[in-house]
Amino acid sequence: MDTLGETRPEGGELLAAVATMVVGVYADHLGRGPTKARAYLNDDVMVCLLEDTMTKAERTLVASGHQTTVLALRATFQEMMGATLSESIEQLTGRRVLALIGGSSLSPDLSSELFLLEGRRSSPRENGRALGPSV
Repeated sequence: MDTLGETRPEGGELLAAVATMVVGVYADHLGRGPTKARAYLNDDVMVCLLEDTMTKAERTLVASGHQTTVLALRATFQEMMGATLSESIEQLTGRRVLALIGGSSLSPDLSSELFLLEGRRSSPRENGRALGPSV
C-alpha cells in the first residue's frame, strides 16, 4: 500500500501493467505502439522489451537506406517520452526512477526501456525471471 492507502500491483500484475503502460506511451507519441511487450524486474532494474515498434514512415526510411536517421529520431522520441515513462513507473512501483536508458535495433525491430529504481525490493519470485503475461 502507498501513503494514500491504495494498493499497487505486484508480481505478474505489475509487469503486465508496466508493459501495457509503455506500449500506451509509445502509441501516444509515435501514432502506434509496439505489437509485443514484456517487462522484467530484477531487484532495482526494470526492463521493458518491445517488438515491432517502427512506424510505416520509419520502415520506408530504413528500406531507403536511412537507418542512421531513424535511430536518431528514435533517440529523440525516447528523450521526449522519458519523463512520462519515468513518472508512470514511479506511480506503478512506488519507487523513484534514478535513470532511464532506452535503445533501439532496426533489424530485428526491437526497442527497450531500462529503468534503474531506487532501493531494493525483491522477492524470490521476482529475481531474474519474467513474471506475468505479455501484452
